[in-house]
Amino acid sequence: MMVTNGISLTDSVARQMRAAGLANVAVSIDGPQEVHDEIRGRTADLFYVRINKELTVDERRHRYNDAKAVFEQAKASHPGMKPQEVKQELIKERLAVMTAHGKWQDRWLDHPFPTMGEPEKAVAYLTDLGDYDEDHKAWLYNKASLHGVDSFFNQVRRRLSLLERPIHSKSNKGRIWNGYSPYNPGNVTKALDIMRTVHNYVLPGNGGKTPAERLGLAQAPLDYEDIIYFP
Repeated sequence: MMVTNGISLTDSVARQMRAAGLANVAVSIDGPQEVHDEIRGRTADLFYVRINKELTVDERRHRYNDAKAVFEQAKASHPGMKPQEVKQELIKERLAVMTAHGKWQDRWLDHPFPTMGEPEKAVAYLTDLGDYDEDHKAWLYNKASLHGVDSFFNQVRRRLSLLERPIHSKSNKGRIWNGYSPYNPGNVTKALDIMRTVHNYVLPGNGGKTPAERLGLAQAPLDYEDIIYFP
């Protein structure tokens, strides 16, 4: 029995494997066909991103200031480098000392540039095929972020009353009121499907473009009517 990602599995190799007596081969894939093809075609990369949302504002600010001080020191040590180049050098230094953790031996990078929104950020590269140089790999690690996910969640909480946080009563200790909760929980799934489509195709974000435009899936923001009356 052999498990392979199939990258080097040619007709010739397959014949050699059969001649050697191999009877069973399992080929791993990276998700649905569209996702798998993008990853193997090197037009997409996947990362785990982990942050510590339990920190207080003061703790987040302290870690941010510590990281900023390290960055300023590195800039002073490399006066001929642009800020982005200094960032890449710091990330490459940490890439060189990464260690594997957990059952799946994922290699986590302790990101050197945490933000107030993403404190104690750590990043694991899931689709590393070993074909990128260190500069490009460092650039990818620097771009890995939960910002897009958080942006969508914020839109959902603000626009869908079904998912509004419960209201705590002042007169009854510990009692909360879920005033907008749906009678049928299945309606939440339907509302989320609509909201996800609106978020990706209707609401412009950075640079005045929707996520679908940035990915090349649309040429302009769509109207709500385009979504509702889509044939």
